[in-house]
Amino acid sequence: MTAYRYPYESLILWLTIGLVLAIIAFTAAATVCLSVVFVIAVLLLSFFASQRHHRVLIERAMPVTPSTLPGLAHIIAQARQRLRVEPVNAFIVPSRTLNAYTFGLSSPKALVLYDALLKVMDRDELQFVIGHELGHVALGHTWLNSLVGGMAGIPAPYSASYLLILALRWWNRACEFSADRAGLLACGKPSKALSALVKLEAGAAGASPEAFQRALQRIEAQDDDLLSNLGELLATHPLIVKRMEQLKQYAQSPDYRRLIAQLQDN
Repeated sequence: MTAYRYPYESLILWLTIGLVLAIIAFTAAATVCLSVVFVIAVLLLSFFASQRHHRVLIERAMPVTPSTLPGLAHIIAQARQRLRVEPVNAFIVPSRTLNAYTFGLSSPKALVLYDALLKVMDRDELQFVIGHELGHVALGHTWLNSLVGGMAGIPAPYSASYLLILALRWWNRACEFSADRAGLLACGKPSKALSALVKLEAGAAGASPEAFQRALQRIEAQDDDLLSNLGELLATHPLIVKRMEQLKQYAQSPDYRRLIAQLQDN
């Protein structure tokens, strides 16, 4: 079930790959051979780095299972079932930062949650964050990011390298829109999806109504901030205000209503 994918994500991915191939072709046959070797090397490094990171997590983080954290394990299982995502190994790590991420080139992928999330977010907001990360898994972003990132790192003239990085970041941001849609489908409550994004901006103090309002004011000012919009070009994540706008639009779309109805029927 991947019908929630942001409509421009695939187009942006193919444009990025096409741009990479065009630059490779432009920089002559010798560079083509070097580029192939470079991409393979990056993929191998990504694989071994992923395996090492997984081993470190097993040693230092708490695995999320029905016996260790039954409530959280149930939320993850529910999100997996709703989104029809392959099994993942979930871990929780101590941190004052609000964050979550997935990684892995092979299955099962790893889902990592920072424990500050449990202190700030309610069940529905957690469901959104977890669904967001599971969306990355379901849509193949975990391995595609390694592949496309490796291609974007191919040795090329400076101007071409900058262009490749901008294209990769453009695709990264499209992936975040897709994952936000997955998170919304997982929790089924647009208001909770939006409040989760505000709390991510607010940080560890997000449980406080005052901190929540201050974060909301900062978010609302982002659209009018030229530096924020320029900085977004090099960012992997869109501005929170744009993510919220996209979620509001998606929540009112026929596609969302159709998918959420299917989930409720099942």
